Amino acid sequence: MKLLTKFVFKTILGWKVVGSFPKDVKKYVLIGAPHTHWKDFFLGLAIKWGEKVPANYIAKASLFKPPFGFILKWLGGVPIDRSKSDNKVQSIIEMFNAREQFILAISPEGTRQKVTKWKTGFYYIAKGADVPIVMMTFNFKDKEVKISEPYYTTDNMEEDFNIFYKFYEGVIGKIPKYS
Repeated sequence: MKLLTKFVFKTILGWKVVGSFPKDVKKYVLIGAPHTHWKDFFLGLAIKWGEKVPANYIAKASLFKPPFGFILKWLGGVPIDRSKSDNKVQSIIEMFNAREQFILAISPEGTRQKVTKWKTGFYYIAKGADVPIVMMTFNFKDKEVKISEPYYTTDNMEEDFNIFYKFYEGVIGKIPKYS
């Protein structure tokens, strides 16, 4: 699967990957942006398979019911019960704490629309689970996926977010007006 995915992703579609995912870090939050189109999910899967990254994503538990729930799990999905009013961030932190290896891929925007400010859940998950954040771009303009080194949050949230936003400067998503 790895060789086929790399061949299609790089040779046929013309995308390139700059940087690499950390091999020595077993747990981290992977933020992918900009998220402007449903095709971003499939781009993420191509990267996951081509780079052999055991990344997971969170989806509402009702999606994991038969007949298609097994497919979502096979693709790395982890169900979360969104019907309860409990703290979702804490639930995800507990997922990190319960596993030896867990890479959570998440969109920091929380939507495919244009936003001026990202959601903060990914940040609090990383802090609460004491794991780094790895940044990944979906740059459709240059057909490039750029991957950062692991970033460990500080006690200065504003400064941390400035570093995140700087990493994504100039990156154009599938739908440019939402980037």
